[in-house]
Parts: sequence; structure tokens; C-alpha cells
Amino acid sequence: MELGTIEREIYVDATPEIVFEVVSSSEHLKGWWPDDADYEARPGASGTITFGDCHAGGNVEQFTVIETRPPRTFSFRWTHPAGQPATSGNSLLVTFDLAASGTGTLLRMTETGFREQGWSQAVLEERYNDHVSGWDHFLPRLSPYVATLQVQP
Repeated sequence: MELGTIEREIYVDATPEIVFEVVSSSEHLKGWWPDDADYEARPGASGTITFGDCHAGGNVEQFTVIETRPPRTFSFRWTHPAGQPATSGNSLLVTFDLAASGTGTLLRMTETGFREQGWSQAVLEERYNDHVSGWDHFLPRLSPYVATLQVQP
């Protein structure tokens, strides 16, 4: 089993411009993925995303924007230690690539960097499987979230 890359593709019934906004904006991101998000969508900007209640076992993850090319690509590094810059050796890289497809958008999500963390095989397998499970849960929530948005003419 290859534990280095997670890839998913989904079709979203909205334009690439709308989908880009939903995967890059902290306000929209928390509508389908984390419980909270605090960052600016510009390369080099750092912030956090939060899963659950921090006072009740929730988790705050560091988040650094790497690339924004509207409406085609948004990428970020996450899971690096607080107070440290995100690097390939201390964080995972997530890239959302978007392409127009019919009347909607084909979104391809790729997460890499698991092997570069220097984890033992057991930790690598646990973290990789946790992220596979997470993306399998959260990514399908993106399309229904987009469907709730009011599109202005």
C-alpha cells in the first residue's frame, strides 16, 4: 500500500470561480470542512483551522497558504507545529485543482507529504488512514454546501 499521496476527484455543479471561492475562503471552508478557519487566502499567509471544540478534545491545526491562482488552483500546507514555518518536512501539502467541466467544475484534491514527516511505519499508517477517512467524510460535503449558496446574477 502506497502511503504517500491521497487523491480525490469530485464534480461540483457550479462554476470554477464559485468552487475556488468555496475551497479558498476561510468563511466558506468552515461551511464544509473544519469547524472554524482563520486565515487570509493569499500566498504566505498563516492561520489556523479548528476541528471540534478545543476545550473538549478538539484540535487546532496550523495552516499556511502556498498558492492561489483563481479560479484554477489553491494550495496550502497544514499540520505543522505552531510557531514554525511550514516546510515539506513538518507539514502536509493539499492542492485543489479546478477545471471547468460541462456546466460545473471538476475538482481534484491531492494531499502529499506523509512520508517526508519521518514518522515510524505505524504512525505513518495511522495518520495516512486518518486523513483518507477525513477526506472521504468531508469532501463529499462540498457540493451540498455549494448548492446552499445564493448565486448573484
